[in-house]
Amino acid sequence: MVFDVGKVRSAYPALEDGYAYLDGAAGTQVPAAVLEAIASAYTSGIGNTGGEFPASRRSGEIEAECRRAIADLVGGVAEGVILGPNMTTLTYRLAATLAESWGPGDEIVVSRLDHDANFRPWVQAAGRAGATVKVAEVDPTDGTLPPEQYDDLLTEATRLVALPAASNLIGTRPDVAAVTARAHALGALAYVDGVHWTPHGPVDVAGLGADFYATSSYKWSGPHLGAVVADPALLETLHPDKLEPASDEVPHRFERGTLPFADLAGATAAVDHLASLDDGPAGPRRARVLASMAAVEAYEGELFAVLHGGLEKMAHVTTHGGAARRAPTAYFSVAGHEPRAVAAHLARRRVNVWSGHNYALELAGALGLSESGGAVRAGLVHYNDAGDVARLLEAVAELDPGS
Repeated sequence: MVFDVGKVRSAYPALEDGYAYLDGAAGTQVPAAVLEAIASAYTSGIGNTGGEFPASRRSGEIEAECRRAIADLVGGVAEGVILGPNMTTLTYRLAATLAESWGPGDEIVVSRLDHDANFRPWVQAAGRAGATVKVAEVDPTDGTLPPEQYDDLLTEATRLVALPAASNLIGTRPDVAAVTARAHALGALAYVDGVHWTPHGPVDVAGLGADFYATSSYKWSGPHLGAVVADPALLETLHPDKLEPASDEVPHRFERGTLPFADLAGATAAVDHLASLDDGPAGPRRARVLASMAAVEAYEGELFAVLHGGLEKMAHVTTHGGAARRAPTAYFSVAGHEPRAVAAHLARRRVNVWSGHNYALELAGALGLSESGGAVRAGLVHYNDAGDVARLLEAVAELDPGS
């Protein structure tokens, strides 16, 4: 199919302001359908679940449909979808729960490629439990996470391995399945941070070998909402702290307090939006999601080749991370300019980007960029177009001292 980015962009009211939104790695804009779904939930009337009145039943239906939608997005089952305010909160919650069974002699393996939300919760939980933490290192020459190193890192004492489906800083997509297969062979669990990859291509939790797969709705055109998807049978073995009257059923036992029902409706609408990006035949939502996200991956890949290639042609620009398998995210430095100053220059040119370490603190250090304040991050999502990329390249070119 020909990806109709003009049609896609017309669905996003925020894009009418004339800015090039290349900040999607930190959070995306939302289509009108998501805004309408949120407003409709409120105007139709919602209440807490478990009641005998229509508004309560409506909230229950919204909640159930959101779980089904997120399961369709990543290839899980609705009964294994844990909902919460964000990925960080849910990861801390699960780390604390899992760590209750850890002790001295147990080992946890994290990676230097990760966002701090898939690094620090495990390090802190292991520290409280007396477990040992091992760190998988990044190859600084290309930003890859060599899976072979896990042959030495993993032992029969390993209880959990945490790694990303894609780096939020440099885009690297490690061979997750190769790592999780090694972990499972030794009886360890795998926690995969899918926040950065989910907006960019098809996701198959089983294929990745993820016992837990974390994602955030606001990274794929939805409201601020987090989710962790797991096998319900695995979740049945875990018992987090909760209020005594709160449900002990899975996945509800992991969800503290009342869920934001209107936002759940928005998340469902976001999945339906993603499922509509391919103009193929109608079918089950899971099949439509897979087709649409494959189209998104192909489109973004072509556009990113222009963006990244354009940056690499500039003598005053240094790009960081060169993995062959990557999300469409560029991380670069401009000679003679601090990262924040570059971001400010681009903002004056109506181009939105981020600078710094973007919470990938360990990775910025591994790349030798901590002392310089990190670098500049520009990332594509499915509503970006060639005009956005051209404006970025033109604005960066203006910073060439020889021009």
